[in-house]
Parts: sequence; C-alpha cells; structure tokens
Amino acid sequence: MRSKPAPVPTDETPRRAADRIRETAFDLFYREGIRAVGVEEIVSQAGVTKPSLYRAFESKDELIAAYLRDYDQRFCQRFEAPAAEHPDDPKAQLLAYVDRLATRASRDGYRGCGLTNAVIEYPDSDHPAHQVAVQSKQALRERLRTMCRAMHARDPDDLADGILLLLEGSYVSGQTFGEGGPARVLGSMVRRLIDASTQA
Repeated sequence: MRSKPAPVPTDETPRRAADRIRETAFDLFYREGIRAVGVEEIVSQAGVTKPSLYRAFESKDELIAAYLRDYDQRFCQRFEAPAAEHPDDPKAQLLAYVDRLATRASRDGYRGCGLTNAVIEYPDSDHPAHQVAVQSKQALRERLRTMCRAMHARDPDDLADGILLLLEGSYVSGQTFGEGGPARVLGSMVRRLIDASTQA
C-alpha cells in the first residue's frame, strides 16, 4: 500500500500562522538556543511556509525579539503570582517565587532563564535580543528594590542586588549541575540574606 505524502504546509490565516511560528520559535529558542535554530527548522516544525514567517516577522531578529518579549511576560506572571497568595507581604511573595525556582532549577534538563541566555548569546548592546533582555533585567532589579524597601531593609538597593545575584546564579548553575546542584539552596540563602538585612 502506497504511503500518503507528507502534508504540504498551508498558511491558513496570517494571524494563525504567526501564532504557530511564535509558539514554535519559543519552544525551539528556549530548548536549543537562539543561534542554533534556523528559520528552516522553525517553519518546518510550525508547519508553515517561509514566506508566511517573513509576512509576520520582517526578520529572524524581529522574531527573536518577539520570543523574548513573550518570555518576559511569562516570567512576570510567574514572579508576581505569589502576590495573590501573600497580599501585602513582599517577603513571603519573594520567598514563594524563589522556592519554586529552586525546585525548577534543580531538575535535570533545566535551561535557565531565556533572557539571561539571550544576553550571553548576543553581547552586542545594539542587537534587539540584547536590548529586550536587558530591559527585562532592569525592570526586575527595580521590582526587587521596591520589595526590599517594603521589607524595611537597612539598605534595600544592596539587598535587592544581592538577591538578584542569587537568582542569576541559580539560572546558570541549574543548567550546569542539574539535580542536586547549588540551586537547591537558593531559598535558604535568600532567607539568610533578607534576615541579615532586616533584623535589628
């Protein structure tokens, strides 16, 4: 019996094709690295044609920037989610986030923070990937400073930067060591830092 030919990609509506491209690029860029993934692989995995990609995104760089904006939005949702569980308690909110991050970053196959990875892959400050990622990191730094002020830390800016260093370290060490690595102690280290900065 003759096997059926592979389906030919169709563009359906431009909006739907763009969504599929964006979702596919998100998965591939995060899992394999941005530079390692070519346009051909994206359109093949998304089941669309190359012209449909370039109708939705003028270039691969524009698609990369869209991926990082999507990543930033998802990160913000995860970071702010504990606020619903711990209203008016910035310390509890932050600790809930870092405890969940410690669990994720201690699993084999963890790929770290897509924004941090992008800064490493694209060190040129003029590249859209670098710019989107740095803007996100700057916003996180300011958010941490606001939270540390609300905790009445003696030096909230220093505390925020110390916590940010621990977060960034967990993103990278999680990829290096996997299960049982240093990221597993993230929560306890953040607690110690906060206690040392807020206790009389």
